[in-house]
Amino acid sequence: MRRLWLVFAQAVTVCLAGFFIVATLRPQWLGAPATPVRPAAPVPAPALPVAPNAVQASPAPLSYASAVASAAPTVVNVYTSKHLDGNPSPFQDPELNRLFRELPDLIERRPNTNLGSGVIVHEEGFILTNYHVIEAADAIEVALADGRQARARLIGADPESDLAVLKIDLPGLTAIAAEDSSDLRVGDVVLAIGNPFGVGQTTTMGIVSGLGRNRLGINIYENFIQTDAAINPGNSGGALVNARGRLVGINTAIYSETGGSLGIGFAIPATTALAIMEEIIRNGVVTRGWLGLEPQDITPDLAKVFHLDSDEGVIIASLQHQGPGAQAGMRVGDIVLRFNGQKVTDSIGLLNQIAPIKPGQEVALSLLREGRTLELKVKVGARPAARNR
Repeated sequence: MRRLWLVFAQAVTVCLAGFFIVATLRPQWLGAPATPVRPAAPVPAPALPVAPNAVQASPAPLSYASAVASAAPTVVNVYTSKHLDGNPSPFQDPELNRLFRELPDLIERRPNTNLGSGVIVHEEGFILTNYHVIEAADAIEVALADGRQARARLIGADPESDLAVLKIDLPGLTAIAAEDSSDLRVGDVVLAIGNPFGVGQTTTMGIVSGLGRNRLGINIYENFIQTDAAINPGNSGGALVNARGRLVGINTAIYSETGGSLGIGFAIPATTALAIMEEIIRNGVVTRGWLGLEPQDITPDLAKVFHLDSDEGVIIASLQHQGPGAQAGMRVGDIVLRFNGQKVTDSIGLLNQIAPIKPGQEVALSLLREGRTLELKVKVGARPAARNR
């Protein structure tokens, strides 16, 4: 009897175990609805904090081919030539030198060629380039990206900003679209298009490395865009464009100890270059305001000599005789603190404040003279035309 009870208990245990397994793994076999199993929801990653004024950057394009295709047809190669007199006179006597120069058969005229770049900025054939590209040229030739060539004539130049305007007469020209260069930010992608070393049209890429660069000793009026896009000899006068192919600058100069690109290039902002071009086309020259003075920055040593609390302002180092400043009563040694109510920080800043004022207009200067502050009204004159460098 005991043995029978043991067999019964084992059978019941096996049946209960089987029922439990079936109910757990295959409930549909027992007619019970299956309970759906939902996957665990992923835990979202915490969002990074965004500054209130942060600019959300758009994803960078995988290619800048569209920008290059838009801008490249407007960038031209500029070839200039001039003849240099060879066979220098072997005589020391001035009269013999004069006689020697009057013998044309003894003087060799050697051609000298130069190359650079330019940008078509108007469908009528106006081209912006650098003044140093076409300086003292006897002839200027322009080669377009489509293979056409034309003789160019010089409309006018502004040596103080190193800009020149050329004109060619060809049909079907494409002009570049420009963008307000004041919208540029450090870090923006830019492309430099030109003719480096005469190898043919070339595009290089970089970013805007700095804005408002001056005190470089390149021009009198400097307000450069700095970029690390490779700029080499022959790129001068070419286009600096943004990622959409719009003109933002005219490539002008590089900082280099070897003559090649070291990643420090400078371009004139397009807004400035186009304004100068319009004035050259309209008037033939660029007219700037002028006070007939030479400003000098105040160094710490000068600040001590003049008992100044800071190095703000500029000191008048010299005055043009009968110039606007001298006629208004300015003196050498005066310190200019404000120009039309705006602070004067340095000599470059003062020149740039004077330049846009139309000749004949009156400006207000705040001066420091012998420890006393005085106000002076000065009628602005026209800056004398720059001599060709």
